[in-house]
Amino acid sequence: MGRTENGASARERLLAGAIAHVSEHGVGEISLRAMAAALGTSHRMLIYHFGSREGLLIEVIRTVEEQQRMALATILEDADMPPAEIMRRMWARVADPALWPNERLFFEVYAQALQGSPHALPLLDGIVDAWVEPLAALVAPDRAKDEARAEARLGVAVVRGLLLDLLATGDREAVDAAMERYISAIAPASRA
Repeated sequence: MGRTENGASARERLLAGAIAHVSEHGVGEISLRAMAAALGTSHRMLIYHFGSREGLLIEVIRTVEEQQRMALATILEDADMPPAEIMRRMWARVADPALWPNERLFFEVYAQALQGSPHALPLLDGIVDAWVEPLAALVAPDRAKDEARAEARLGVAVVRGLLLDLLATGDREAVDAAMERYISAIAPASRA
């Protein structure tokens, strides 16, 4: 696949543009043709690289999720940072209003996948497990692997549930308080 001047492939450039578009405008009922126009390309190029509108949206979701996992890995590089502070920093990052359009898209396509919509089913591949390993190392590094993985899975559920609450209610203060309560429970002061 050809590279552009900055080293990005056409697919990577289109994907980055789609992520930026979703971040700024959301998705709504935008057609593939309208998305292509917004990205300065043709709908045929989007079909070539992503298969369909839904394929493009799933790649947007996967890429944003990967960016968040990379952010967590960067935060985890500070070995001296207490787990509670790591959790607070990661929460601040994922609860940032700049990510809300991407998170709305995530929950929309996630719900479609859970309803069995064929175009959305690929999203379910690794949607929880991709987070479990890095979080297991954070929330329960001194516990048995199965227990650490259970703690991590709980963390994924709590964060996603609170993000859904935040998007539905807009009550940042209450949702932040709930997250702080969770952090206090999972990373007690003795470990924080």
